[in-house]
Amino acid sequence: MARIPAAERRAELVAAAVRVIAAHGVDGATTRRIAEEANAPLATLHYCFSSKEVLFAAVFEYVNAQYREVLTRNDVHGDVATTARALLRGVMEWYVANPDLGAAIVELISWAQRQEAKLAEMVYNEAFATMRPILDAAATAAGQPVDPRTIDELTYIVSVLSDGFALNWLVTDRTSAEPQIELTLGVLDAWMATNLGASSVPVGRASTVSSQPTLRSLVSWVSVE
Repeated sequence: MARIPAAERRAELVAAAVRVIAAHGVDGATTRRIAEEANAPLATLHYCFSSKEVLFAAVFEYVNAQYREVLTRNDVHGDVATTARALLRGVMEWYVANPDLGAAIVELISWAQRQEAKLAEMVYNEAFATMRPILDAAATAAGQPVDPRTIDELTYIVSVLSDGFALNWLVTDRTSAEPQIELTLGVLDAWMATNLGASSVPVGRASTVSSQPTLRSLVSWVSVE
C-alpha cells in the first residue's frame, strides 16, 4: 500500500475534525473519533499533531483560509455596493453549500471564546483584513469618496449579516435558504442606501426591493411550539 504523504494526511485529519466537530461538538470531537472519521490509525493523528489543541489550531487555520478564498473569489471588482453584495451573497451561499463547515465554525468560535488563546478573535481579524481592502479598492476604482470609517462599518455589517444568516439557517428550515439570502441582502441594501447614498443601491435593485420577501412572509420557518 502506498504511503500517504504527511501533508496530505494532515489535511485529511483536519477535514475529518471539521466533520466530527459539526456532528458532535468540540467536547465530543475526541482524537479517536477524528482518526476513525479520517480512516487513519490513532497513532498517525498523534504523530501529525502533538495535541488536540494543535489539531484545533490547524482547523482554525483551515477555516481562515477557506473564508479568505471565498471572499477573494467573490470580489467582482465593481463599485462598493455591488462588491459588498457579492461578498455577502458569496459567503452565505458558501455556508449553504458547506453546512458541516458552518456548524463547525459556530462550535469552534464558542469554544475558542472560553480559551485563553485568541483564536476566535483571529478568525474575525483575518476576515476583516481580507474584506476591507476589497471594499476599499472598489471605492478607489469606482471613484467613490467613501470615508474609511464607513468602509470599516460596512465590513462589520457584512460580517454580522453573514454570521446571523449562518446561525439561523443551521437551526431552521434549510429549504428557505434563497429567500433568507435575499432578505439579508435587502438589509444590506437598506444600510448602504442610508450610509453610502441612495445611488449606492446596485442598478436594478431599487425597483425590486419592495418585491423581495418580507420578514412577516418568512417567519414561517421559525417554530414557536
